Formats: sequence, structure tokens, C-alpha cells
Amino acid sequence: MIKIVQKEDPVLRKKSEEIPLSHIGSATIKKTLRDMRTALESRDDGIAIAAPQIGVPLRIFLVSPRAFEIEEHRRRTKTKTTEDPEAETAALLPKVFINPEILKASKDKQWLEEGCLSVHHIYGKAHRSKKVSVRALDEHGKAFTMTGNTLLSQIFQHEIDHLNGILFSDHAKDLHDIDTLPDEQE
Repeated sequence: MIKIVQKEDPVLRKKSEEIPLSHIGSATIKKTLRDMRTALESRDDGIAIAAPQIGVPLRIFLVSPRAFEIEEHRRRTKTKTTEDPEAETAALLPKVFINPEILKASKDKQWLEEGCLSVHHIYGKAHRSKKVSVRALDEHGKAFTMTGNTLLSQIFQHEIDHLNGILFSDHAKDLHDIDTLPDEQE
């Protein structure tokens, strides 16, 4: 099991290092990505993870397919349309972001409930841009740009904060503990 480091760990306060293009695809990066996936999949309450959260100070974050499913569900519910199923499948694949940078963030912001696997059981409201465009490299070193609305926008901002040594609890308001509830039977 891969340990997710908690807020007291100094690695979470360091600015993560960029990964040279020549290192993408290396055994070290492949292992880091595997470990990140394992850590994220081990937690039902997480939808994204940054490399520093597993103790690796590199500029990588990973977004779970669950986040894309939630975003797609919200979009479909709002517009009440059905898209090409093949396009939907492509959007649901796990997404790797290496050396991400925010290209554009909307001035329109909102306070959103937020938590973090490294600040476990603490939630609060973070002030986030509603729409953000990010440029990054995938696990093969191919550049891409992605725009996220609401949830994906929030994830992009949260994870890039991690890469810059910032925790959501540093700037969130109304922080509160959430009690862990036992599994409910249906």
C-alpha cells in the first residue's frame, strides 16, 4: 500500500521540480505514476492526487476517471443531451498531468466545498475560478491543453497548489472536521 502523506510532512510545503522531457517515460516516472494510481485507487474519497502527496516532489498530478464521470454527469443533466459514446469513453480514461501550468483562469469565482487526501477529514470552502485552462504533458511527453469547468477547474487549481507547496487549508474558510461514517448497507 502506498502511503498518502499528511499535512505535517515537509514535502507538501516544497515547490515541486519540473520533469525534463527526456525523463518522461523513465522507470522512475513510470513507478511514480503507478504509485500515484495505487494510492488514489485505494481511497474512495479522492478524485485526484499530486506526486508530493505520496512523498515525491515532482510536478505531476493525476485525475481519477471518477472526476470526469461526475463532470460529464453534471454537463448532461444541465444540457439534457447525449453525446457520441466513443467520445465519452475517451473522456473517462485516467488523465496524467506532467509539468502543468494554468494558461487562463476565469475572473468569475465561487466558494466551493473542498477536502484533501493529505488534510484528511478536514473540509472547508475554497475560493476558486469557475473555469481554468491548463497545459501539461501526458505520460508519453505529448503536450495537451484541457479546460475544466467547476469540478475539473477546482481540481486543476487544487493540484497545482500542491505542486507549489500550498494546501487548500491555507486559504479555505469555514474549516471543519468530518466524522468518518461506517459503511451503510443498502
